[in-house]
Amino acid sequence: MSRADRNHIDLSMLIAVLILMLLSLGIVYSASSTYAQAKYGESEHMLANHAIKVLLGVLALFIGMRIDYHHLQKLTKPALLVSVGLLLITLILGGETKGSTRWLRFGSLGFQPSELAKYALLFHLSTLLAVKGDLIRDFKKGFIPMMVWIGAVTLLVLLQPNFSMGAMIFLLSCVMLFVGNARMSHLGLTFAVLVPVLLIYMMSAPYRRERIMSYIGGGSKDSVKSHYQVDQGKIAFGNGGIFGVGPGESKQRDFFLPESYGDFVFSIVGEEYGFVGTISFLGLFLFILIRGFKIAKFAHDAFGRQLAIAVTCAITLYALINAGVTLGILPTTGLPMPFVSYGGTSMVFSACAIGVLLNISSQTDLHPRARQVPVLGSVNAGEANVGKVY
Repeated sequence: MSRADRNHIDLSMLIAVLILMLLSLGIVYSASSTYAQAKYGESEHMLANHAIKVLLGVLALFIGMRIDYHHLQKLTKPALLVSVGLLLITLILGGETKGSTRWLRFGSLGFQPSELAKYALLFHLSTLLAVKGDLIRDFKKGFIPMMVWIGAVTLLVLLQPNFSMGAMIFLLSCVMLFVGNARMSHLGLTFAVLVPVLLIYMMSAPYRRERIMSYIGGGSKDSVKSHYQVDQGKIAFGNGGIFGVGPGESKQRDFFLPESYGDFVFSIVGEEYGFVGTISFLGLFLFILIRGFKIAKFAHDAFGRQLAIAVTCAITLYALINAGVTLGILPTTGLPMPFVSYGGTSMVFSACAIGVLLNISSQTDLHPRARQVPVLGSVNAGEANVGKVY
C-alpha cells in the first residue's frame, strides 16, 4: 500500500503512549533522585540517562510507524533466529547481575536480548498464524512447529535464569495460539505438561521459593525480608491517599523502597499522585488496550490482525502484572512498567512495537483521509464544487 493510499494513524493511541513516556521523566527523576545523589553525587544523573532512553524510544516509535508492516512478514523468521542466537551468546558471555546473565555489555551500554526475543517470537507467531490459517488445528503440522519456537525461546530465557520473563513469553504465546484458533484440547495438553514443569523450576531456586512463601504468608526470616519491598510499596500507596503527597514529595524513595525507579515505580505514582493519579495512569493502559483491539478488529489481513493483538497484549498485560505486584496482589516479579520504568531495552522495543501497531492502524478504515470527489448535480462537477467522504 502506497503512502498516498494510507489513512491516518490512530492519533489518540500515539498521544496516550507519548503521555506515558513524558510522565516517566518526572516519575523516574523523583524516584531516583535520592539514590542518584548518594551514588553519583548528582540527583539528575539517572534522569539524564532515562531521558536519552525516552528519546531513543520516541525515535523507535516513529521508525516503526513509518515502515509498512507487510514488509515485516518476511523478516520475522530471520529476526527470531538472530534473537535465539543472541540468547545463546548471553548465556555464554552475558554480564552477570544479581546472579543472572541477562545482559550483553558493550562498554557502558547494556542490551537485554530477551526483550528482542519476546517481540521476535510474537511477530513470527503472527506470521505463522496468518500463513497456516486453519492448519493450526492440526497437531502435527500446525501446533507442534509453533510450540518448538515457543519452547526454544522460553527455555533459553529460563536458563538465564529469568523466570518472570520466560513465564510471560510462554503466556503471551499461548494467548496468541488461542486467538489464532488453536484447538483447546491441544492448549490444555500443553498446560497440563508444561505448567507443572514451570512450577517445579520456579520452586527450585531459594530466592524464587522465598518470594512465593512470602506471598502466601510463609513465616521464615528470609521470606519476611523478600516481602520487604512489597510492604514498602504498599506503604507508598497508603501515604498517597486520594490525591497524593504531590510531585517530588515521595518519602518512600529515600532508601525505604529499594530500586523505586525500576519495577516498583508504580508505587511512587501512587504515593505522589494518589488514587486519582493511579486510576488515571491505569486508564491510559486501558485506553491502549481498547484501541489496540479495535485496530485488530479493523485490520485488513490476518497478519495485521494477529500482530495488533500480540503488541496490545504484550504492553497491557505487562502493565497489569506490574501494577498487581506493586499492590501486593501478585507475587514479586522482575517485570517493568512499560514506558515508565527506568531501563532502555524495554522502552525502545515496546515503543517500536507500538509504532508497528500504529502503522497497522494507518492501513485500516478507522481514520480515513478526507478525499475530494465531485459532488453529483453540481454545475462544475470535478472542478469548483467538491465534497468530503470518509
